[in-house]
Amino acid sequence: MKSVYPYTTLFGDIELDVLAITVDGTSPLPYSHVSKPERTVALHQSGRERWEYCTLRLQATLPEEEISQGEWTDLVCLAVLTEKATNARTTARLKRSIDGVWSGSIDLHRHRHLSRAVLGLTVVATVDGVDGRAIGTTEQDWYLDLKAAVPVRQREIEIVQADFRAGPEEWLRPYKDSPWIVETGGDVPTVYLNTGSVDGLIELLGATGGGPAEKLLRDMASSQIAQDAWTAMFHTAIADLDIDEDGTPVMPTGWREAVLRMMLPDVLPGRQFTDALHDIEERRSKGFGWAELQTTVQYAAGKRSQIAKKLTSAVRVVDRAERSGDR
Repeated sequence: MKSVYPYTTLFGDIELDVLAITVDGTSPLPYSHVSKPERTVALHQSGRERWEYCTLRLQATLPEEEISQGEWTDLVCLAVLTEKATNARTTARLKRSIDGVWSGSIDLHRHRHLSRAVLGLTVVATVDGVDGRAIGTTEQDWYLDLKAAVPVRQREIEIVQADFRAGPEEWLRPYKDSPWIVETGGDVPTVYLNTGSVDGLIELLGATGGGPAEKLLRDMASSQIAQDAWTAMFHTAIADLDIDEDGTPVMPTGWREAVLRMMLPDVLPGRQFTDALHDIEERRSKGFGWAELQTTVQYAAGKRSQIAKKLTSAVRVVDRAERSGDR
Protein backbone atom coordinates (compact mmCIF):
# COMPACT_ATOMS: atom_id res chain seq x y z
CA MET A 1 0.00 0.00 0.00
CA LYS A 2 1.39 3.40 -0.99
CA SER A 3 1.46 6.25 1.47
CA VAL A 4 -0.43 9.44 0.70
CA TYR A 5 1.49 12.69 1.09
CA PRO A 6 0.12 16.26 1.31
CA TYR A 7 2.42 17.41 -1.50
CA THR A 8 3.35 16.46 -5.06
CA THR A 9 5.08 13.09 -5.48
CA LEU A 10 6.34 10.97 -8.35
CA PHE A 11 3.70 8.99 -10.22
CA GLY A 12 5.96 6.95 -12.52
CA ASP A 13 7.67 3.67 -11.68
CA ILE A 14 10.92 3.55 -9.73
CA GLU A 15 12.94 0.41 -10.46
CA LEU A 16 15.93 -1.02 -8.58
CA ASP A 17 18.26 -3.71 -9.89
CA VAL A 18 21.10 -5.56 -8.12
CA LEU A 19 23.86 -5.96 -10.72
CA ALA A 20 26.50 -7.81 -8.71
CA ILE A 21 27.43 -8.80 -5.15
CA THR A 22 30.87 -9.35 -3.64
CA VAL A 23 31.57 -10.89 -0.22
CA ASP A 24 34.23 -9.27 1.97
CA GLY A 25 35.34 -7.17 -0.95
CA THR A 26 36.79 -9.98 -3.08
CA SER A 27 34.60 -13.07 -3.53
CA PRO A 28 31.67 -12.76 -5.95
CA LEU A 29 28.42 -14.25 -4.69
CA PRO A 30 27.46 -17.33 -6.77
CA TYR A 31 24.99 -16.48 -9.52
CA SER A 32 22.56 -19.10 -8.22
CA HIS A 33 22.13 -17.09 -5.00
CA VAL A 34 20.56 -14.10 -6.77
CA SER A 35 17.09 -14.16 -8.32
CA LYS A 36 16.07 -11.05 -10.23
CA PRO A 37 12.49 -12.27 -10.89
CA GLU A 38 12.08 -12.97 -7.16
CA ARG A 39 14.07 -9.86 -6.20
CA THR A 40 15.77 -11.95 -3.56
CA VAL A 41 19.38 -12.65 -2.54
CA ALA A 42 20.29 -15.76 -0.52
CA LEU A 43 23.37 -15.07 1.61
CA HIS A 44 23.63 -18.38 3.49
CA GLN A 45 26.36 -20.71 2.18
CA SER A 46 27.70 -17.82 0.15
CA GLY A 47 31.08 -19.48 -0.46
CA ARG A 48 32.63 -18.18 2.76
CA GLU A 49 31.49 -19.70 6.06
CA ARG A 50 32.57 -16.65 8.04
CA TRP A 51 32.00 -13.41 6.21
CA GLU A 52 31.75 -9.88 7.57
CA TYR A 53 30.05 -7.83 4.88
CA CYS A 54 28.82 -7.96 1.32
CA THR A 55 28.71 -5.13 -1.21
CA LEU A 56 25.80 -4.80 -3.59
CA ARG A 57 26.29 -2.91 -6.85
CA LEU A 58 23.03 -1.17 -7.71
CA GLN A 59 21.34 0.44 -10.68
CA ALA A 60 18.10 2.39 -10.56
CA THR A 61 15.68 3.80 -13.12
CA LEU A 62 13.56 6.83 -12.29
CA PRO A 63 10.85 8.60 -14.35
CA GLU A 64 13.29 11.19 -15.75
CA GLU A 65 10.76 13.26 -17.69
CA GLU A 66 8.58 13.62 -14.63
CA ILE A 67 11.59 14.51 -12.50
CA SER A 68 12.73 17.22 -14.89
CA GLN A 69 9.27 18.81 -15.03
CA GLY A 70 8.38 18.53 -11.35
CA GLU A 71 8.22 21.36 -8.83
CA TRP A 72 11.08 20.16 -6.65
CA THR A 73 14.79 20.78 -6.21
CA ASP A 74 17.80 19.12 -4.56
CA LEU A 75 16.64 15.66 -5.63
CA VAL A 76 18.52 12.73 -4.06
CA CYS A 77 18.16 9.01 -4.80
CA LEU A 78 18.90 6.87 -1.75
CA ALA A 79 19.29 3.09 -1.45
CA VAL A 80 17.90 2.08 1.94
CA LEU A 81 18.73 -1.20 3.66
CA THR A 82 16.67 -2.06 6.76
CA GLU A 83 15.66 -4.94 9.01
CA LYS A 84 12.80 -4.71 11.50
CA ALA A 85 14.15 -7.45 13.75
CA THR A 86 17.30 -5.46 14.58
CA ASN A 87 16.20 -1.89 13.75
CA ALA A 88 19.24 -1.73 11.45
CA ARG A 89 19.22 0.97 8.79
CA THR A 90 21.89 1.75 6.19
CA THR A 91 21.63 4.29 3.38
CA ALA A 92 23.76 4.98 0.31
CA ARG A 93 23.41 7.77 -2.23
CA LEU A 94 23.16 6.81 -5.90
CA LYS A 95 24.66 9.06 -8.58
CA ARG A 96 23.07 9.94 -11.90
CA SER A 97 25.07 9.45 -15.08
CA ILE A 98 24.73 11.49 -18.28
CA ASP A 99 22.38 8.91 -19.81
CA GLY A 100 19.98 9.21 -16.85
CA VAL A 101 20.91 5.93 -15.10
CA TRP A 102 21.37 6.06 -11.34
CA SER A 103 24.03 3.77 -9.89
CA GLY A 104 26.01 3.11 -6.74
CA SER A 105 26.64 0.49 -4.08
CA ILE A 106 25.63 -0.33 -0.53
CA ASP A 107 27.20 -2.59 2.13
CA LEU A 108 25.35 -5.10 4.29
CA HIS A 109 27.32 -5.75 7.50
CA ARG A 110 26.52 -9.17 8.89
CA HIS A 111 26.78 -8.23 12.58
CA ARG A 112 23.97 -5.66 12.16
CA HIS A 113 21.45 -8.13 10.79
CA LEU A 114 19.71 -11.22 12.08
CA SER A 115 17.53 -12.85 9.45
CA ARG A 116 16.19 -10.93 6.46
CA ALA A 117 16.96 -7.40 5.32
CA VAL A 118 14.92 -5.29 2.92
CA LEU A 119 16.53 -3.16 0.20
CA GLY A 120 14.60 -0.39 -1.49
CA LEU A 121 14.92 3.09 -2.97
CA THR A 122 13.69 6.37 -1.58
CA VAL A 123 13.76 9.53 -3.68
CA VAL A 124 13.82 12.72 -1.60
CA ALA A 125 13.78 16.37 -2.62
CA THR A 126 12.95 19.87 -1.51
CA VAL A 127 9.23 20.46 -2.08
CA ASP A 128 7.35 23.68 -1.25
CA GLY A 129 10.46 24.97 0.53
CA VAL A 130 10.76 21.91 2.78
CA ASP A 131 13.86 19.77 2.21
CA GLY A 132 14.20 16.03 2.74
CA ARG A 133 10.65 15.16 1.64
CA ALA A 134 10.10 11.67 0.22
CA ILE A 135 8.63 11.94 -3.27
CA GLY A 136 8.89 8.32 -4.40
CA THR A 137 9.82 4.76 -3.44
CA THR A 138 10.20 1.40 -5.15
CA GLU A 139 6.96 -0.50 -5.59
CA GLN A 140 8.68 -3.82 -4.88
CA ASP A 141 11.76 -4.05 -2.68
CA TRP A 142 14.53 -6.65 -2.64
CA TYR A 143 14.98 -9.21 0.15
CA LEU A 144 18.46 -10.14 1.42
CA ASP A 145 18.06 -13.41 3.32
CA LEU A 146 20.92 -14.32 5.66
CA LYS A 147 19.50 -17.75 6.49
CA ALA A 148 18.52 -19.00 3.04
CA ALA A 149 20.73 -20.80 0.53
CA VAL A 150 18.11 -20.51 -2.23
CA PRO A 151 16.74 -17.08 -3.29
CA VAL A 152 13.03 -17.62 -2.71
CA ARG A 153 10.96 -14.52 -1.98
CA GLN A 154 8.04 -16.26 -0.36
CA ARG A 155 8.38 -17.15 3.32
CA GLU A 156 5.81 -18.43 5.78
CA ILE A 157 5.45 -15.69 8.40
CA GLU A 158 7.74 -13.03 9.79
CA ILE A 159 7.84 -12.57 13.58
CA VAL A 160 8.81 -9.06 14.69
CA GLN A 161 9.17 -7.81 18.25
CA ALA A 162 8.21 -4.18 18.78
CA ASP A 163 7.15 -1.85 21.55
CA PHE A 164 3.72 -0.68 20.39
CA ARG A 165 3.60 2.12 22.96
CA ALA A 166 7.04 3.70 22.75
CA GLY A 167 8.78 2.11 19.77
CA PRO A 168 9.75 3.86 16.51
CA GLU A 169 6.79 2.40 14.52
CA GLU A 170 4.14 5.05 15.14
CA TRP A 171 1.46 3.12 13.24
CA LEU A 172 1.51 0.53 16.07
CA ARG A 173 0.55 3.08 18.76
CA PRO A 174 -3.24 2.56 18.43
CA TYR A 175 -2.68 -1.13 19.29
CA LYS A 176 -0.56 -0.46 22.41
CA ASP A 177 -2.80 -2.62 24.63
CA SER A 178 -2.73 -5.64 22.30
CA PRO A 179 -0.18 -8.41 23.00
CA TRP A 180 0.15 -8.97 19.25
CA ILE A 181 -1.30 -8.00 15.88
CA VAL A 182 -1.12 -9.56 12.42
CA GLU A 183 -0.22 -7.44 9.37
CA THR A 184 -0.96 -9.00 5.98
CA GLY A 185 -0.46 -6.16 3.50
CA GLY A 186 3.02 -7.10 2.28
CA ASP A 187 4.78 -9.94 0.50
CA VAL A 188 5.21 -11.81 3.78
CA PRO A 189 2.56 -11.87 6.56
CA THR A 190 4.00 -10.42 9.75
CA VAL A 191 3.09 -11.07 13.38
CA TYR A 192 4.11 -8.15 15.59
CA LEU A 193 4.67 -9.14 19.22
CA ASN A 194 4.21 -6.26 21.66
CA THR A 195 7.17 -6.12 24.03
CA GLY A 196 5.42 -3.49 26.14
CA SER A 197 2.12 -5.27 26.75
CA VAL A 198 2.19 -8.53 28.73
CA ASP A 199 5.22 -8.92 30.99
CA GLY A 200 7.14 -12.07 30.18
CA LEU A 201 5.25 -12.90 26.98
CA ILE A 202 8.26 -12.61 24.67
CA GLU A 203 10.45 -14.65 27.02
CA LEU A 204 7.72 -17.28 27.35
CA LEU A 205 7.27 -17.69 23.59
CA GLY A 206 11.01 -17.88 22.96
CA ALA A 207 11.79 -20.33 25.76
CA THR A 208 12.22 -24.09 25.52
CA GLY A 209 11.47 -26.68 28.16
CA GLY A 210 10.11 -25.53 31.51
CA GLY A 211 7.50 -27.05 33.80
CA PRO A 212 4.06 -28.34 32.74
CA ALA A 213 2.37 -25.02 33.49
CA GLU A 214 4.90 -23.04 31.45
CA LYS A 215 4.64 -25.43 28.50
CA LEU A 216 0.85 -25.26 28.71
CA LEU A 217 0.81 -21.47 28.65
CA ARG A 218 3.33 -21.32 25.81
CA ASP A 219 1.34 -23.78 23.68
CA MET A 220 -1.93 -21.93 24.23
CA ALA A 221 -0.41 -18.52 23.45
CA SER A 222 1.28 -19.85 20.30
CA SER A 223 -1.95 -21.48 19.12
CA GLN A 224 -3.96 -18.30 19.65
CA ILE A 225 -1.42 -16.26 17.69
CA ALA A 226 -1.49 -18.86 14.91
CA GLN A 227 -5.29 -18.84 14.77
CA ASP A 228 -5.35 -15.03 14.53
CA ALA A 229 -2.73 -15.18 11.77
CA TRP A 230 -4.61 -17.80 9.72
CA THR A 231 -7.87 -15.84 10.04
CA ALA A 232 -6.24 -12.55 8.98
CA MET A 233 -4.38 -14.19 6.08
CA PHE A 234 -7.55 -15.86 4.78
CA HIS A 235 -9.55 -12.62 4.78
CA THR A 236 -6.70 -10.77 3.05
CA ALA A 237 -6.42 -13.50 0.40
CA ILE A 238 -10.15 -13.31 -0.26
CA ALA A 239 -10.08 -9.51 -0.43
CA ASP A 240 -7.33 -9.74 -3.10
CA LEU A 241 -9.38 -11.91 -5.46
CA ASP A 242 -9.67 -10.37 -8.93
CA ILE A 243 -12.41 -11.17 -11.44
CA ASP A 244 -11.77 -11.75 -15.13
CA GLU A 245 -14.06 -10.66 -17.98
CA ASP A 246 -16.40 -13.65 -17.72
CA GLY A 247 -16.78 -13.29 -13.95
CA THR A 248 -14.36 -16.04 -12.95
CA PRO A 249 -12.34 -15.36 -9.78
CA VAL A 250 -8.60 -15.12 -10.47
CA MET A 251 -6.41 -16.81 -7.93
CA PRO A 252 -3.94 -14.48 -6.17
CA THR A 253 -0.26 -15.43 -6.10
CA GLY A 254 2.30 -16.09 -3.37
CA TRP A 255 1.23 -16.83 0.17
CA ARG A 256 -2.36 -15.78 -0.56
CA GLU A 257 -2.77 -18.67 -2.97
CA ALA A 258 -1.22 -21.11 -0.48
CA VAL A 259 -3.58 -19.96 2.29
CA LEU A 260 -6.67 -20.36 0.12
CA ARG A 261 -5.66 -23.82 -1.04
CA MET A 262 -5.07 -24.96 2.54
CA MET A 263 -8.15 -23.41 4.15
CA LEU A 264 -10.92 -23.59 1.53
CA PRO A 265 -11.45 -27.37 1.92
CA ASP A 266 -12.39 -26.72 5.57
CA VAL A 267 -14.22 -23.43 4.98
CA LEU A 268 -16.43 -24.93 2.25
CA PRO A 269 -16.04 -28.72 2.59
CA GLY A 270 -17.02 -30.94 -0.28
CA ARG A 271 -16.63 -28.25 -2.95
CA GLN A 272 -14.29 -28.30 -5.90
CA PHE A 273 -11.68 -25.59 -5.56
CA THR A 274 -13.00 -23.45 -8.44
CA ASP A 275 -16.58 -23.76 -7.19
CA ALA A 276 -15.46 -22.75 -3.70
CA LEU A 277 -13.80 -19.63 -5.10
CA HIS A 278 -17.00 -18.71 -6.96
CA ASP A 279 -19.04 -19.22 -3.80
CA ILE A 280 -16.66 -17.13 -1.68
CA GLU A 281 -16.59 -14.27 -4.20
CA GLU A 282 -20.38 -14.27 -4.54
CA ARG A 283 -20.89 -14.18 -0.79
CA ARG A 284 -18.32 -11.41 -0.39
CA SER A 285 -19.63 -9.22 -3.20
CA LYS A 286 -23.37 -9.69 -2.60
CA GLY A 287 -23.28 -9.97 1.17
CA PHE A 288 -25.59 -12.94 1.65
CA GLY A 289 -24.19 -15.83 3.69
CA TRP A 290 -21.00 -13.90 4.51
CA ALA A 291 -21.69 -13.65 8.25
CA GLU A 292 -22.52 -17.36 8.46
CA LEU A 293 -19.27 -18.18 6.69
CA GLN A 294 -17.23 -16.69 9.54
CA THR A 295 -17.99 -19.71 11.70
CA THR A 296 -16.31 -22.06 9.24
CA VAL A 297 -13.42 -19.61 8.75
CA GLN A 298 -12.87 -19.68 12.50
CA TYR A 299 -13.07 -23.48 12.46
CA ALA A 300 -10.56 -23.75 9.58
CA ALA A 301 -8.12 -21.35 11.27
CA GLY A 302 -8.44 -23.27 14.54
CA LYS A 303 -7.76 -26.53 12.75
CA ARG A 304 -4.63 -25.16 11.10
CA SER A 305 -3.34 -23.87 14.47
CA GLN A 306 -4.26 -27.12 16.30
CA ILE A 307 -5.93 -25.07 19.01
CA ALA A 308 -8.45 -27.80 19.92
CA LYS A 309 -5.70 -30.36 20.46
CA LYS A 310 -3.69 -28.00 22.65
CA LEU A 311 -6.76 -26.89 24.60
CA THR A 312 -7.60 -30.52 25.30
CA SER A 313 -4.06 -31.09 26.59
CA ALA A 314 -4.37 -27.97 28.75
CA VAL A 315 -7.62 -29.16 30.33
CA ARG A 316 -6.04 -32.53 31.11
CA VAL A 317 -3.01 -30.89 32.74
CA VAL A 318 -5.21 -28.66 34.90
CA ASP A 319 -7.47 -31.57 35.86
CA ARG A 320 -4.46 -33.72 36.74
CA ALA A 321 -3.03 -30.94 38.89
CA GLU A 322 -6.34 -30.47 40.74
CA ARG A 323 -6.63 -34.20 41.40
CA SER A 324 -3.12 -34.25 42.80
CA GLY A 325 -3.94 -31.34 45.07
CA ASP A 326 -7.03 -33.05 46.49
CA ARG A 327 -5.07 -36.04 47.71
